[in-house]
Amino acid sequence: MLTTTAAAAWLYLLALHGGYWRTGHRLPPAPRGPLPGVTVVIPARNEADMLPACLPSLLSQDYSGRLTVIVVDDDSSDDTAKVAAAIGDGPSAADLPGRELTVVATRPVPPGWAGKVWAMAEGVRAAGPEAEYILFTDADIAYAPGTLTRLARSAAAGDFAMVSQMALLRSASRWEKLLIPAFVYFFAQLYPFPRVSRPRARTAAAAGGCMLVRADALAAAGGLSRISGARIDDVALGRLLKQAGGRCWLGLTTEVTSERPYGRLADIWNMVARSAYTQLRYSLAATAAVVAGLAWLYLLPPAAAIAGLVMLGTGDSPASHTGSWLMVWLTGAGLAGWLVMALTYLPMVRLYRLSPLRAASLPLIAAMYAAMTVDSALRHLRGRGGEWKGRIIQPGNSSPG
Repeated sequence: MLTTTAAAAWLYLLALHGGYWRTGHRLPPAPRGPLPGVTVVIPARNEADMLPACLPSLLSQDYSGRLTVIVVDDDSSDDTAKVAAAIGDGPSAADLPGRELTVVATRPVPPGWAGKVWAMAEGVRAAGPEAEYILFTDADIAYAPGTLTRLARSAAAGDFAMVSQMALLRSASRWEKLLIPAFVYFFAQLYPFPRVSRPRARTAAAAGGCMLVRADALAAAGGLSRISGARIDDVALGRLLKQAGGRCWLGLTTEVTSERPYGRLADIWNMVARSAYTQLRYSLAATAAVVAGLAWLYLLPPAAAIAGLVMLGTGDSPASHTGSWLMVWLTGAGLAGWLVMALTYLPMVRLYRLSPLRAASLPLIAAMYAAMTVDSALRHLRGRGGEWKGRIIQPGNSSPG
């Protein structure tokens, strides 16, 4: 029975799928020692509103090593460059020695390059060959005091090619509370963080908001030109470095936060629909399979449980003994699957400091994400797929060549 297999699948996910649902995979401790030089690269396209939350948190880091921040103005139509330059001249940079902020404008995007990856490459170019570590971060990401020191120490002590932390996303509005924790949950289910962090595991990924990369490891892997067409740059970069033999680490944190608001359902919907079909490699067959899989895994158990409880409660169950027993089994399997599903989501709900009762809503959330995935495919078929800040992202290679 499909309901029984769905319940069994949840038991597998709970026990054997890399512990993806746990939220305790945090940055490994590292001994004190000299800190390497870090160059922060921030691709910024129309981010004048977000930079005041991001840049001061970086420039004010009490970091004893060399720290340089490069804001790459990615063909912005707002005051991104002016805002960045003004912050660089402000007290956040002036109060601490050794701080340097540079604003560079991207050259025209070459054919075959994704806009963000090109902006990242322009930042690496501006950093120059003397760069030791490069922190790729987004313009909406804020860093708690001491975060950069802990990142760099762990990266150097573990000889990691990349250390990446999943930022704590904003969850203030009604829609953010409903959908944002699940966004991180689904990402972790696709790419279990402990598996990403194991050198021999094939699973590779990264969280684009915070990726500290060893510059020589990136160069040895062929540089960003190897993923020039990647539309999901963080996963592609993780794969590139791991396939080149580099050690990578990915985990959760509450010290790196995203300040970007998603106050409306449309904001979250567009964020997911922009990249879901890309993640599925622009395949209608894969899209149909994913939607069917979501329905089987997330919707069938609660549907079976509710239907069975209603029938048993109203006396509409089959008259035969065998039929009644099957109805009880169906109800029990549905309830078991729903319960295990909620248990796997509960740690993420707690990480975001939300009511534990929200864990039971995962089937509804999965149905909404399935609808976003379908919409993503429809947008691409209509020629509007991957639209981001006025730029239409055409299909391209999302993995290292």
